[in-house]
Amino acid sequence: MLYWITDPELDSARQEEFSLDLGFPDQSSAEEWLGEFYQDLLAAGVSAVSLTDGDQIVFGPMALEE
Repeated sequence: MLYWITDPELDSARQEEFSLDLGFPDQSSAEEWLGEFYQDLLAAGVSAVSLTDGDQIVFGPMALEE
């Protein structure tokens, strides 16, 4: 499973709100999710995201900008 991690890290309640704890079966699904929640993450104070597979960063960190 692939997971997005945020910078700064969101608290557990916010992670659940954005479903960050559920993970994604593939990079395409993860990128689709990011497209849907991009603005919400910015509004929550997230400045960058990285896509991880276990301990390995698959993509990122990628800065979020308006």
